[in-house]
Amino acid sequence: MYKTVIVPLDLSHTERLQPMVSAARQLSSEDAEILLVNVIEDIPAYVRSQVPQSIRDERDEEVRKHLHKIAKENGLSENIMVRTGHAATEILAAAKEKKADLIVIASHKPGFGDFLIGSTAARVVRHAACTVHVVRETG
Repeated sequence: MYKTVIVPLDLSHTERLQPMVSAARQLSSEDAEILLVNVIEDIPAYVRSQVPQSIRDERDEEVRKHLHKIAKENGLSENIMVRTGHAATEILAAAKEKKADLIVIASHKPGFGDFLIGSTAARVVRHAACTVHVVRETG
């Protein structure tokens, strides 16, 4: 059974959360730490310099509030992490920092672009130092 589980969540696809949380619970020990992670895509430096820090801080706080609400609604401890950067890179960094032994990640049906570029889930699977459980979207 796994002790530290990372569940990356794209807030624009919260419908994927239930299957991921179910998988995380089934695969983890009773006293496991399940951590919801959201990665905010970094804005380019030339744009960042034009956006006040207070606006970026407000965005980060809104994401934190949303994650806390999702955690509470799903019976999880309100253990969350908000990171900024490239999704796959930050998910892997969070797993390394937390010494996670499992990442439960959702994957959509691959489209043509995914075969050329690769999805976030594919990158996480290829580069993770721990077990990765992929929850495939059906439909």
